[in-house]
Amino acid sequence: MEPFRTLTALAAPLDRTNVDTDQIIPKQFLKRIERTGYGDFLFFDWRRTASGDPDPTFVINEPRYKGAKILIAGKNFGCGSSREHAAWALSDFGFRCVIAPTFADIFFSNAGKNGIVLVKLSEEQVDQLLNNAMTIPNYQLTVSLEEQTVTDNQGFNASFEFDPFRKFCLTEGLDDIGLTLRHAAALDTYEAKHDEASWLKAK
Repeated sequence: MEPFRTLTALAAPLDRTNVDTDQIIPKQFLKRIERTGYGDFLFFDWRRTASGDPDPTFVINEPRYKGAKILIAGKNFGCGSSREHAAWALSDFGFRCVIAPTFADIFFSNAGKNGIVLVKLSEEQVDQLLNNAMTIPNYQLTVSLEEQTVTDNQGFNASFEFDPFRKFCLTEGLDDIGLTLRHAAALDTYEAKHDEASWLKAK
C-alpha cells in the first residue's frame, strides 16, 4: 500500500449527501473476481446516461476535474452495505482522499485499509471547499496526514482529528498483510519451534 503523508492535488466536488456504497459501485459489478479495474465502474449510474454514454454533466466526467485525487462530498458518505468494493473503486479511479462532514463506520474502516484517507471537517468548512472547487479553476488542496491539516492557496486552513493507529498504518503504507509481515521473523521462529514439537514427532 502506498504511504500517505502529504498530498497536494486537484479537488473534485460531489455536492451530494448520503452517497451510499451501491452508488459508489453498483451491485452488478460485485461478481467480478478481480480486485482491480473497479475504477471504470465508480459512480456508474451517475456517470453514464441510459444509453451507456458518459454523462457530460456529472462532475467527474467534466474535463476540468480530470486527474483529481481529492473528492469533497456531503455528510454520511459511504453509507449502505459494507462492500469493500466501494473503497477499491475509489482507489482504482485515483482518489486518495475524501473530505466530508461524516462517513459511515464500515466504509471508514474499509477505506483506511485500502490507503484512502477520510477527512472529517465541519459542514460549514465542507460547504466552503465545495464552493471553491466548483468556482475556482484548477482548485487544489493540500492534505497533510502528518500535520492533520487541510489547506489551500486561498487562505483556507483547517485541522482534523485522526485515529493514531490508523494514521500510523497510512503514513507507513501498511495494510493488514503489511502489519502482519512486520512480525515475519517472530512468526518464522514460532513455526520452526512448532515443527519441532514432540507431539508432532510422536508417530
